[in-house]
Amino acid sequence: MLDERDRKILGLLQANAEQPVNDIAAAVALSPSACSRRIARLKDEGFILRTTTELDRRKMGLPTTVFVIVRTGSHAADWLDKFHSAVSAVPEIVEVHRLTGNFDYILKIVLPDVEHYDVVYKQLVSRIELFDMSAYISMETVKAAQGLPTNYA
Repeated sequence: MLDERDRKILGLLQANAEQPVNDIAAAVALSPSACSRRIARLKDEGFILRTTTELDRRKMGLPTTVFVIVRTGSHAADWLDKFHSAVSAVPEIVEVHRLTGNFDYILKIVLPDVEHYDVVYKQLVSRIELFDMSAYISMETVKAAQGLPTNYA
Protein backbone atom coordinates (compact mmCIF):
# COMPACT_ATOMS: atom_id res chain seq x y z
CA MET A 1 0.00 0.00 0.00
CA LEU A 2 1.32 3.40 -0.96
CA ASP A 3 1.44 6.41 1.29
CA GLU A 4 1.69 10.07 0.30
CA ARG A 5 5.52 9.99 0.29
CA ASP A 6 5.52 7.00 -2.07
CA ARG A 7 3.14 8.82 -4.41
CA LYS A 8 5.32 11.93 -4.35
CA ILE A 9 8.45 9.85 -5.03
CA LEU A 10 6.72 8.22 -8.01
CA GLY A 11 5.66 11.63 -9.34
CA LEU A 12 9.18 13.00 -9.01
CA LEU A 13 10.71 9.97 -10.71
CA GLN A 14 8.22 10.22 -13.59
CA ALA A 15 9.18 13.86 -14.09
CA ASN A 16 12.91 13.07 -14.06
CA ALA A 17 14.23 9.61 -13.26
CA GLU A 18 17.82 10.90 -13.35
CA GLN A 19 17.51 13.30 -10.43
CA PRO A 20 19.73 12.40 -7.50
CA VAL A 21 18.23 10.42 -4.63
CA ASN A 22 19.37 13.23 -2.31
CA ASP A 23 17.09 15.68 -4.13
CA ILE A 24 14.13 13.29 -4.05
CA ALA A 25 14.76 12.57 -0.36
CA ALA A 26 14.81 16.29 0.45
CA ALA A 27 11.55 16.84 -1.47
CA VAL A 28 9.75 14.14 0.55
CA ALA A 29 11.46 14.83 3.90
CA LEU A 30 13.35 11.54 4.16
CA SER A 31 16.98 10.60 4.57
CA PRO A 32 18.65 9.52 1.32
CA SER A 33 18.98 5.93 2.57
CA ALA A 34 15.30 5.73 3.57
CA CYS A 35 14.31 7.23 0.21
CA SER A 36 16.54 4.77 -1.64
CA ARG A 37 14.92 1.86 0.23
CA ARG A 38 11.46 3.15 -0.74
CA ILE A 39 12.47 3.40 -4.39
CA ALA A 40 13.82 -0.16 -4.26
CA ARG A 41 10.55 -1.35 -2.67
CA LEU A 42 8.50 0.46 -5.34
CA LYS A 43 10.54 -1.38 -7.98
CA ASP A 44 10.22 -4.73 -6.19
CA GLU A 45 6.45 -4.29 -5.87
CA GLY A 46 6.11 -3.51 -9.57
CA PHE A 47 5.05 0.14 -9.35
CA ILE A 48 8.17 1.10 -11.29
CA LEU A 49 8.38 -1.13 -14.34
CA ARG A 50 11.53 0.23 -15.94
CA THR A 51 13.53 3.40 -16.49
CA THR A 52 13.68 4.70 -20.05
CA THR A 53 15.02 7.68 -21.94
CA GLU A 54 12.71 9.97 -23.88
CA LEU A 55 14.20 11.07 -27.18
CA ASP A 56 13.51 14.34 -28.95
CA ARG A 57 11.36 13.35 -31.93
CA ARG A 58 12.39 16.34 -34.03
CA LYS A 59 16.09 15.67 -33.52
CA MET A 60 15.44 11.99 -34.31
CA GLY A 61 13.82 13.07 -37.61
CA LEU A 62 10.29 11.98 -36.62
CA PRO A 63 8.25 15.17 -36.13
CA THR A 64 5.03 13.94 -37.77
CA THR A 65 2.31 11.99 -35.97
CA VAL A 66 -0.42 10.12 -37.79
CA PHE A 67 -3.27 8.30 -36.07
CA VAL A 68 -4.80 5.46 -38.04
CA ILE A 69 -8.24 4.06 -37.29
CA VAL A 70 -8.56 0.41 -38.32
CA ARG A 71 -11.63 -1.72 -38.87
CA THR A 72 -11.10 -5.43 -39.32
CA GLY A 73 -13.04 -8.05 -41.18
CA SER A 74 -12.05 -10.80 -38.76
CA HIS A 75 -11.67 -11.34 -35.04
CA ALA A 76 -10.41 -14.91 -35.23
CA ALA A 77 -7.47 -15.85 -33.02
CA ASP A 78 -5.13 -16.53 -35.94
CA TRP A 79 -5.95 -13.12 -37.49
CA LEU A 80 -5.31 -11.41 -34.14
CA ASP A 81 -1.93 -13.12 -33.88
CA LYS A 82 -1.04 -11.99 -37.42
CA PHE A 83 -2.21 -8.44 -36.63
CA HIS A 84 -0.11 -8.28 -33.46
CA SER A 85 2.91 -9.52 -35.42
CA ALA A 86 2.26 -7.09 -38.27
CA VAL A 87 2.08 -3.98 -36.09
CA SER A 88 5.05 -5.14 -34.01
CA ALA A 89 7.17 -5.44 -37.15
CA VAL A 90 6.76 -1.77 -38.11
CA PRO A 91 8.93 0.42 -35.82
CA GLU A 92 7.13 3.64 -36.78
CA ILE A 93 3.96 2.25 -35.15
CA VAL A 94 4.63 3.25 -31.54
CA GLU A 95 1.20 2.56 -29.99
CA VAL A 96 -1.74 0.31 -30.81
CA HIS A 97 -4.98 0.30 -28.84
CA ARG A 98 -8.00 -1.99 -29.25
CA LEU A 99 -11.20 0.06 -29.10
CA THR A 100 -14.85 -0.29 -28.31
CA GLY A 101 -17.44 1.17 -30.66
CA ASN A 102 -17.42 1.44 -34.45
CA PHE A 103 -13.68 0.92 -34.90
CA ASP A 104 -11.41 -1.90 -33.82
CA TYR A 105 -7.98 -0.31 -33.36
CA ILE A 106 -6.18 3.02 -33.29
CA LEU A 107 -2.51 3.18 -34.20
CA LYS A 108 -0.14 5.99 -33.34
CA ILE A 109 2.55 6.31 -36.00
CA VAL A 110 5.59 8.61 -35.91
CA LEU A 111 7.09 9.63 -39.23
CA PRO A 112 9.72 11.87 -40.79
CA ASP A 113 7.00 13.47 -42.95
CA VAL A 114 3.45 12.86 -44.16
CA GLU A 115 4.66 11.28 -47.40
CA HIS A 116 6.35 8.50 -45.42
CA TYR A 117 2.92 7.30 -44.28
CA ASP A 118 2.57 5.51 -47.62
CA VAL A 119 5.67 3.43 -46.84
CA VAL A 120 4.24 2.38 -43.48
CA TYR A 121 0.82 1.75 -45.03
CA LYS A 122 2.32 -0.58 -47.63
CA GLN A 123 4.34 -2.44 -44.99
CA LEU A 124 1.24 -2.99 -42.90
CA VAL A 125 -1.15 -4.08 -45.64
CA SER A 126 1.47 -6.46 -47.06
CA ARG A 127 1.46 -8.28 -43.72
CA ILE A 128 -2.25 -8.33 -42.82
CA GLU A 129 -5.62 -7.92 -44.51
CA LEU A 130 -7.63 -5.01 -43.11
CA PHE A 131 -11.22 -4.06 -43.87
CA ASP A 132 -10.73 -0.28 -43.58
CA MET A 133 -7.98 2.16 -42.58
CA SER A 134 -8.39 5.90 -42.10
CA ALA A 135 -5.42 8.15 -41.38
CA TYR A 136 -5.54 11.39 -39.40
CA ILE A 137 -2.57 13.74 -39.29
CA SER A 138 -1.91 15.40 -35.96
CA MET A 139 -1.55 19.13 -36.46
CA GLU A 140 -0.53 19.92 -32.87
CA THR A 141 0.12 18.05 -29.65
CA VAL A 142 -2.02 19.83 -27.08
CA LYS A 143 -1.12 17.54 -24.19
CA ALA A 144 1.36 14.71 -23.91
CA ALA A 145 1.55 13.64 -20.29
CA GLN A 146 4.87 12.12 -19.34
CA GLY A 147 3.54 10.25 -16.35
CA LEU A 148 0.53 8.73 -14.68
CA PRO A 149 -1.56 10.29 -11.92
CA THR A 150 -0.26 8.86 -8.64
CA ASN A 151 -3.34 9.41 -6.49
CA TYR A 152 -5.14 6.16 -7.48
CA ALA A 153 -2.58 3.66 -6.17
